[in-house]
Amino acid sequence: MESTTEFRVRYAETDQMGVVYYANYLIWFEVARTEFFRERGVEYKKLEDEENIYLPVVESYCRYKSPLKYDDVVTVHTKFASAGASRIMFEYSVSSGDKVNAIGWTKHAFIDAQGKPVKVPSKVRKMFSGIK
Repeated sequence: MESTTEFRVRYAETDQMGVVYYANYLIWFEVARTEFFRERGVEYKKLEDEENIYLPVVESYCRYKSPLKYDDVVTVHTKFASAGASRIMFEYSVSSGDKVNAIGWTKHAFIDAQGKPVKVPSKVRKMFSGIK
């Protein structure tokens, strides 16, 4: 189960050397993950507003393989990796053309407004197989 998000590197995302600043990859992971959910009919904002459920990142990883620069066309491939009763994990591949520039993953907990773990909501559970 995958999703693809494409955009161009904006000038503000680069450092003094004209290379994408490392922290922006995590922002791109978030953009791609949000689109992954949206494509499947689940919006983060509605989970928060209607169900008081939040998905904070509890762990993340990014390995940088090759630099990206201003105006490069970037594709972020987002893949559902695994899930448990109250957690979910996504994997990402960031590329430009045929070259993979970075890979990474994020782990998320489903929590309520008080920060306590909750089970994955049924509408999200239906998106994925393997969630108990």
